[in-house]
Amino acid sequence: MKFEITKGWLSFYPNPSKPKLQLPKGAVDAHCHVFGPGEKFPYAPERKYTPCDASKEQLFALRDLLGFERNVIVQATCHGADNSALVDALESANGKARGVVTVRRDVSEEELQRLHKAGVRGVRFNFVKRLVDTAPTETLMEIANKIAPLGWHIVIYFEAADLAEYWDFFTSLPTTVVVDHMGRPDVTKPVDGPEFELFVKLMREHKNFWSKVSCPERLSVTGPKALNGEQYAYIDVVPFARRLVQEFPDRVLFGTDWPHPNLKDHMPDDGLLVDYVAQIAPTESERQRLLVDNPIRLYWPEEK
Repeated sequence: MKFEITKGWLSFYPNPSKPKLQLPKGAVDAHCHVFGPGEKFPYAPERKYTPCDASKEQLFALRDLLGFERNVIVQATCHGADNSALVDALESANGKARGVVTVRRDVSEEELQRLHKAGVRGVRFNFVKRLVDTAPTETLMEIANKIAPLGWHIVIYFEAADLAEYWDFFTSLPTTVVVDHMGRPDVTKPVDGPEFELFVKLMREHKNFWSKVSCPERLSVTGPKALNGEQYAYIDVVPFARRLVQEFPDRVLFGTDWPHPNLKDHMPDDGLLVDYVAQIAPTESERQRLLVDNPIRLYWPEEK
């Protein structure tokens, strides 16, 4: 089936640079996607965008270029609850990938077991209203209770201004909960201001919450260019990610978010995103936890 890409869509960076930062052995890209190819894995009829194809082969080639050894592949909203492309990637990864899927409330135990065998270890609930029509919380809690016995976790994607609205629901979830992209803070506001403090409070008071310190390219106002010849890229996001890495070193993850869906401003060089890690986790021990120990504990616990 042929698909017409959303007008103005930015395709992923064609020739990413080799990072200057050497990643620790066993590093995991803990947030990335595969899209299609649409002719083999059709996009969902209810989708709110149609991306460019981004295949498993391209993802694995990027993994090797950047110095990662494993991936966590997250279901994108353009595929809805059809996880076929994601499962195909997992089954081709020789144990080097895990998955986070989207499922409906009527998902069967048999299907959950099939997904688990393929390498799925979580489900994603999306609360970003411009991207998806969020299911009622009663439906999501039903799904949460179904997947909890498998030891899976829940990934939640929301914007900072909506945290208070969903607080009671989020804190009632019966599993480990991983927050995408630090809850999308407004980085023009103070890192110790009330909005980000609410997110830090969530992490501090609820030990089952983790955060991805990913996607500076989505959050930054200063952008990818170095300033004054002295600083690295996305410097306005650094204080937010750095704070979480320091305060919650055993509950943070990092991922590239390749192929970076729905960006409007610029498409990041994935090599530059890897070098960004040196700003938010400047010591080897911090990078070891962020990139190896934490994702292995969550996605490959049998190896710990």
